[in-house]
Amino acid sequence: MKLHAVVSDLETARVAAENGATVVQLRLKDTPTDEVVEQGRAFRALTARLGLMFVVNDDVEAAIRLEADAVHLGTEDHGLEEALEAGLPVGLSATSRAEAEAAAGRNALYVGAGPVWETPSKPDAAPPIGVDGLAEICSAVRIPVVAIGGIDATNAGDCIRAGAAGVAVVRAARDARTLVEAINAAL
Repeated sequence: MKLHAVVSDLETARVAAENGATVVQLRLKDTPTDEVVEQGRAFRALTARLGLMFVVNDDVEAAIRLEADAVHLGTEDHGLEEALEAGLPVGLSATSRAEAEAAAGRNALYVGAGPVWETPSKPDAAPPIGVDGLAEICSAVRIPVVAIGGIDATNAGDCIRAGAAGVAVVRAARDARTLVEAINAAL
């Protein structure tokens, strides 16, 4: 898992996927489940055709109905038990070492750690953890850590050098090729 493109529109998902994203996460905040499923069908088809991992953000029922590869749940989200009972892999957010360790203890597939930097795509996010906080989380768990929050081509390499297995981008998803180059340069 290197580039985790968090998207809400199919064109951005397509561009990110064709330029190096390895995971596409559908993020439709405050959208009813039926609508997430309806819109998500095209994302599922795209990711299946390209052999990419498909993750649904926040909505366990939609992830199950779309036969997603995983669901991502934030620290305030519900549905962990439902997802695990359904055999659906779960990615969990963490803003600290303790939360990352708890996520690993809950058999999370990966930890989304951050926000590393401030991010306009989530104004209610926790305070940034910085590269040092990311490194602490990465060293604390044995599951992959995906850096989230404020990631772009200028700082993606810093995240990889801190131990992240990949980075998640929202605003920079269209710049996937540049991000993949920055990630590869950091390896």
